[in-house]
Amino acid sequence: MEEEVGGVTKTVAVTACTAMTLFYVAILYAPTLILRLPPPTSFKSFMVRRFICAGISSIVSLIVCALILPVRWEASYLFGVYGIQLHHIWQAVIFPLSLTSLMYAGSMVLQSLLLLDLWKEHWSQGGNMSLDCRSVPHTFISWVVSIATSVSAWRNYFVAPLTEELVFRACMIPLLLCGGFNTYAVVFLCPIFFSIAHLNHLLEFYTQQNRNLLNALMVVGFQLGYTVIFGSYASFLFIRTGHLIAPVIAHIFCNFMGLPVMLSRRTGMVGVAFIAGMVGFLWLLFPLTSPDLYNGRTENCKCWHRYCTWS
Repeated sequence: MEEEVGGVTKTVAVTACTAMTLFYVAILYAPTLILRLPPPTSFKSFMVRRFICAGISSIVSLIVCALILPVRWEASYLFGVYGIQLHHIWQAVIFPLSLTSLMYAGSMVLQSLLLLDLWKEHWSQGGNMSLDCRSVPHTFISWVVSIATSVSAWRNYFVAPLTEELVFRACMIPLLLCGGFNTYAVVFLCPIFFSIAHLNHLLEFYTQQNRNLLNALMVVGFQLGYTVIFGSYASFLFIRTGHLIAPVIAHIFCNFMGLPVMLSRRTGMVGVAFIAGMVGFLWLLFPLTSPDLYNGRTENCKCWHRYCTWS
């Protein structure tokens, strides 16, 4: 007999997650293939269409999840199911961000060295240090404006992290947990759906960027491997903390930083920093995600609150 928790079976949970994944990808192509809209005239209009499609997909997934799970249709209650909570909010932002940054210790050391080189070059050419200090606010404001007006930045730092974490963490994890899956099974199962949602990149790499099939397979295969690793980490954060903001912040930070730098030809300090950062990350992984840091009470927990029994 199939295990059932909270009225949800494993079959129902997996079927719903599969449907959400397929819908998240398929709706991206709906404007041209289904609605027969003319091709977008610019990259910006193309991305705006995708933003709208991703938003619709997220809303549909939230509704489907609420229909399947044994929940009350009250805003505050549903927000709790999806990990949208205000209590312990600063912990849910600072601790996961600090933990994630440890993986980028090598990247940060390399960037610091490059910045130091630029400063030395400027100084050797008779640059004025005080002038540089006064120009920092202006440079920062210009950078913020460029980010705010870039459609690619909106995709990488807002739309993609928010919609993907809503669908692949806030909706799928409660379904899988209430379906009776083991906690660690969910941590590693949920990223599979997350990686499948990126398979459409294979078609785009192959057809739109004129790459050969082998090249496209290698690029997408590497990307899928990375998404599985990150997806497992994001799922871990969501289950351990009970807060959606934790994986969202980690997602934004990883998108901003890119792949961690492990080695550099110019100095061994980067490799040492990377190893030290990873050791620190593994050492602090469980302490900095302890459920007690993010939740004041663990009684009357539901099937989707696995942090209640995962200390």
